[in-house]
Amino acid sequence: MLPAVFATTEDNKPVPIVVDRDALSLYTTPKETFNYVETEAGKLESGIAGIRTSLEPYSAWCQDVYGNIRPKVQRVTRFGNEVCAYLRQPPDGFYPRAGIIGFAGVVGFFLARGSRIKRIIYPAGLIAIGSTLYYPEQAVAIGKSTGDSVYDCALQGYVALDKLVRSPSTGPETQKAQTGLTLKVRPH
Repeated sequence: MLPAVFATTEDNKPVPIVVDRDALSLYTTPKETFNYVETEAGKLESGIAGIRTSLEPYSAWCQDVYGNIRPKVQRVTRFGNEVCAYLRQPPDGFYPRAGIIGFAGVVGFFLARGSRIKRIIYPAGLIAIGSTLYYPEQAVAIGKSTGDSVYDCALQGYVALDKLVRSPSTGPETQKAQTGLTLKVRPH
């Protein structure tokens, strides 16, 4: 149902006019045109923006370093907490053994006067000997794993040296004559 609107003319006679509801300003919103006006940056804001853009690579680098270091620091912290818990209730005879092993390191340091290599080898060697006397099972386990890794490294070094010595132009027959060793070469 359309409302009836009475409009008056100059002689004040009402004239009935039918007006659509959407045409009335009461029911419709006027069309507005918005223009975005960007505010100009002041000296302070442009200075801070310049500093931020110049420091952005360093900030990204710091975040990357922090992401890499954080797990390692957490592991060290966890290890430190475990050591503190162990030292609060150590097994019987732990402190005397640790004292003797530490004293062996100090003696090794005093015996190692002269070269830097002696300063590293003597204390480490005497500490290792003292540790193996008090903890033989752990020393055997460490010796086996260390022996395996040393063997693997030596084997890799031998293979790398062998590749360097061989020239690509020589075949297996000439290599045997040159080195005197019998090497089985598998075709790739």
